[in-house]
Amino acid sequence: MRPAILGSLIALTGLVVDQVVKTWLLFGFDLGQQGRVFITPFFDLVLVWNRGISYGLFAADSQAQVWFLVAVKAAITLALIIWLVRNADRLTAIALGLLIGGAIGNTIDRVLYGAVVDYASLHALGYYWYVFNLADVWVVAGVALLLYDAFLVGRSQKVSGEAS
Repeated sequence: MRPAILGSLIALTGLVVDQVVKTWLLFGFDLGQQGRVFITPFFDLVLVWNRGISYGLFAADSQAQVWFLVAVKAAITLALIIWLVRNADRLTAIALGLLIGGAIGNTIDRVLYGAVVDYASLHALGYYWYVFNLADVWVVAGVALLLYDAFLVGRSQKVSGEAS
């Protein structure tokens, strides 16, 4: 399978899973009315409307700011799509697919609700990490794979290539 097709399928799958889970939590499970839902001693579900970007930074308080964030996210996603189409490496395609699916999932939230739907709360020993969603997981995994490829796989290929 060509890397661009693989990455596109991963992006589409990630996007659909993200949006199905968010839609179910909002309208099927009605997480907003449930409040904090205990799942395990280290994981809860809780509805948080993230009006900013990563960790709630640069919160959008007006419609103009929301649409500015949508435009920025759309431009970044377009750049990632172009990279994916031009890419010939499978690992990079997987990483880009994860990034694209996550970015589009959170952008859809911002368009529909004016904020991103976050719901997963990890905690331990009284410390709570930020609340996140599956699209965030896809983005973090995509970045981690790109870093792995750049620093570990790419480096070992360069080292072995230089030795030849």
